[in-house]
Amino acid sequence: MVTRKEDTPQRVANRKYEAKNKEKRQAASGNFQTMIPRELFEEITAFLRERNMTKVDFIKKAYEILKNQ
Repeated sequence: MVTRKEDTPQRVANRKYEAKNKEKRQAASGNFQTMIPRELFEEITAFLRERNMTKVDFIKKAYEILKNQ
């Protein structure tokens, strides 16, 4: 059984804010929710670190390249 931390006024406020703004957040952004093998994940992460590039930047760049082919 999972036990929740004790409710504090800040935690209650955070939950209320998240519930109120959930739809707005979901409309503004998306998530691919995909799993890849750990080895490939680590290889891609190392590649991006070497180039000081975020995963979002990588996805945008790859999308633009493939779209223009």
